[in-house]
Amino acid sequence: MQKWLGHLVPHKLKYRLFAVFALVILLPFSVLNLYNYHKIEALVQNKISEQSHEQLDNLHRSLEDQLSIAFKTLIFLEQDSEVRHILQKPEERSVLDNKEIMEDKFKGLNNSFFLYNPSVYFTLLDNSGHVYTSYPPNTSLNYEQIASNPSFKALQKAKTSYLWVSDDANYVSRDISKSPTLLSLYAELRDRSNRVYGLARISIDFSFWFQSMLQKSESDQAYFIITRSGDLIARSIPDSSLSGEAVREVSHLPQNGYWTDQASDSLVNYSYLSSLDWYLVDRIPLHLLFREIETLKKQYFVTFYVITAAFIAVAFMIAHAFTRPLSHMQMKMKEAVRKDLRIRLPEKRYKGEILELTRTFNTMMVDMNGLVQRLRAEERQKDAVHFQMLLAQMNPHFLLNTLNTIKWIGLRGEDEEIVEICLSLGKLLETSLNSDVDLIHLRDEIELTHAFLYIQQVRYGNRFQVEFSYDEELIYALVPKLSLQPLVDNAIQHGIGNMAEGGRILIRMGRSPLLPDRLTLEVEDNGAGIEQPSRNHDEGRKRPSIGLQNVRERLRLLFKDKGELEIIPLEQGTLCRMHLPILLSEPYENVQQTIS
Repeated sequence: MQKWLGHLVPHKLKYRLFAVFALVILLPFSVLNLYNYHKIEALVQNKISEQSHEQLDNLHRSLEDQLSIAFKTLIFLEQDSEVRHILQKPEERSVLDNKEIMEDKFKGLNNSFFLYNPSVYFTLLDNSGHVYTSYPPNTSLNYEQIASNPSFKALQKAKTSYLWVSDDANYVSRDISKSPTLLSLYAELRDRSNRVYGLARISIDFSFWFQSMLQKSESDQAYFIITRSGDLIARSIPDSSLSGEAVREVSHLPQNGYWTDQASDSLVNYSYLSSLDWYLVDRIPLHLLFREIETLKKQYFVTFYVITAAFIAVAFMIAHAFTRPLSHMQMKMKEAVRKDLRIRLPEKRYKGEILELTRTFNTMMVDMNGLVQRLRAEERQKDAVHFQMLLAQMNPHFLLNTLNTIKWIGLRGEDEEIVEICLSLGKLLETSLNSDVDLIHLRDEIELTHAFLYIQQVRYGNRFQVEFSYDEELIYALVPKLSLQPLVDNAIQHGIGNMAEGGRILIRMGRSPLLPDRLTLEVEDNGAGIEQPSRNHDEGRKRPSIGLQNVRERLRLLFKDKGELEIIPLEQGTLCRMHLPILLSEPYENVQQTIS
């Protein structure tokens, strides 16, 4: 995963700045704008849908008014006694008189303030073969043909008082109505004894009504009337149609609502007319709905991306102006690594922080060049010192050869004391001459201390005692070579050297009780303490010896702050305590024996 991210993340600083800008600012801001516009479109869609439903509700109420006029007309005709008398007893008057009276009744209904509607047509039939109409028919009237209409037959079979027929063929003269179908109310006229004395057909030219209601609607906004079964009854635009998916969605449940038709890219609103089991539907193209919003969105995003492009260009210029001196500095540093440290950056072309950085770089180059020169001088000086040391080593080697000669003379003279002194001093000189090793095992340091103590015991005539105590597990701990010898020498020279007898030196080596990971070496004597006069009134120790200062400095160089030397005055004598880290280094041969 990190490997893929490493390939995706740009390495150049200016490209990283652009990537951060694009991911942190540009991308979230663009997503936020798209989300806001989507919310605005949803709000506008809901608002337009509400307005469209108000228009559908107006259509709904207007259509209900049309149906109400048809019902009221039927009631007036059924309750009019003269109309009922003519239909029940047509033989009492001549056919012309009955027709004249019926026409007057129809004119009165059409001119009525409550029932005025020029697109409502009446047809009445009696049981004696007479037909009366309020309109010029498209074809000559035929009683048998009208009475045998399937709608009248369906009305009689249904045993209901009325029946609505939505696709009744238009029987009115083409000069009056050019609609292909009419909405007709078929009803039986009954007297008080519930006997049928006639048939009535009251038709509404709802296509004419539909077109007249939608004259002021948008040219691209289409209205439809469909049945529950999905049949199209009327449309406001002749060639318009609803998709099959829209018809299924609208006629799914008897309710009001809206739906987005993806096939026609339009918003479909619908209102259910329960009395006829119809749906009033309008379809609004989305491009008409969001025309102004789309124009505004295009203008906004064009402006936004133009400003963004300008901002990116400015950001690149700023990033380039910021990274160019860094790239220049990087190249100069590479040149400094490849060549020398005399490289300098020009300070005149930069200002502000870059100028300060340039000055700092130049100062650093000057300091580094000076440091290199000093190091070279020190190296030459070290070479000279090393040469002098090589010359100086000739005398100690001559001293070792002389000690070996004295040792062989002692052996020939069988003087063991001279032999042991020579061996002890030889060990000390040989260890001090080995400059390649700074740390030795504790057991080797104990042997060197024994060699030094042997010489001192001979010198002082065995006037003091020495006791060693240490943990066997720590004999392979690494300690600075000749670190115990200065402490013991300090205890002898400044502590018990002037005592006639009773001198004692205790040498303890073990883990620190407070810090288990530290090794503690202690040399304690019972001689003169610091600033305490001895018995023979000699001056006591006024300050630690040069050897102790040397040990303290070696601890600092080898172990930093983990090495420490303490000088602790006691009631009688002095305690020198040395702390250093425990570094165990068991010899390879011993390890092999342990494993085997």
